[in-house]
This record gives sequence, C-alpha cells and structure tokens, in this order.
Amino acid sequence: MARVPLRTMRVSVAVAVCAATVLAGCAAKEQTAGPPATQQISSTPPAENGASSVPEALRFTAKTVDGKDFNGEALAGKPAVMWFWASWCPKCQAEAPGVRNAAEATAGSVTFLGVAALSDVPAMRGFVDRYQVGGFTHLADEGAAIWKRFGVAAQPAYAFIGAGGTVEVVTDRVSADQLLDRARALAGGGSR
Repeated sequence: MARVPLRTMRVSVAVAVCAATVLAGCAAKEQTAGPPATQQISSTPPAENGASSVPEALRFTAKTVDGKDFNGEALAGKPAVMWFWASWCPKCQAEAPGVRNAAEATAGSVTFLGVAALSDVPAMRGFVDRYQVGGFTHLADEGAAIWKRFGVAAQPAYAFIGAGGTVEVVTDRVSADQLLDRARALAGGGSR
C-alpha cells in the first residue's frame, strides 16, 4: 500500500472542507412551505422637500460584467429586484429562466439587477450568455462588497426595493411564481 505524505493528506482534507463549505452556500435548504427568510435592511422616508432620498444600501458604485460603471443610487425612487448569484451555483442556474421571465414580464415597471460574485468576470459573462439573462444589467461584485452591504452570505438571494425606499432582503430560494408575484407587487400590479 502506497504511503501518502502527511502534507498531501492535509491539503486534500483542506480542499474537501473548502469545497463542501462553498457548495453548502449554494445548497441552502430548499423552501418547502411558508415565506422565505427575509430581513428588512432599510426604510428611507421621503426627504423634507418631498423628494425621495436614497437608502444607505443603494449608496454604492460598481462595474458591470461588461465593464461599464454603475451607480446604485440609480435604483432609488423606483421598484427594483436585485438577484445575487454565482456562475457555478446549480440553484442560480436553475433560477435563471424564472428571473429572466419575471424581468421580461415587468419590464418598464421594475428594474432587475443581477449581482454576481464568487467567480471571475469571464465566468460571470459566460453565465449571462449561457442562461440568456442579458436583458438586464449584471454587476461584477468580485470582492462581494455589494453582497456584504445587503447582508448576503450565500446565493441565491434577492433584495426587493420599493419605490419608497424600503429594502427587503430574502436569503433563501424564491420560486419563479413567487418572484413574479413579488415583482408585480413592487410595480403596484399585485399578484397574478
């Protein structure tokens, strides 16, 4: 029987533990019944002059997966859905068609924004192309700074942003029907 050096064994164990940890984030529990886990991170009242002020969560800048500048404040005062995803995540891959459909169904009334992290920009662009979600902007959050700003530790997750400044983060899977219903509610159209 061949002997494996102790250093090689330690490295193999460390790699296996890291892989399991990463996949656990993507393999968060399936939603079965009841609403997904949510947290309210911001509610911004209108400014004294009647103008909508910008929620703290939206005070960020980033690059898109196409290298363009993006300012989070552009989402203020309008309904928006942020989708936090990773290119290698099987759940994110499975959710992509439902996200694309919800974005298309609410185009013009709800802004969708993808926030990709945990991989490199070429992989992010490949995901957008492969899963045909290029109909809305995707940010390349390589350092996961935007994920942290919204309290997202694992994907998939969503932030639902109301026109009045409320920001609700859902840190669990959302079915395609639930996503569409929530997007339509943000737009003021209610559920199906």
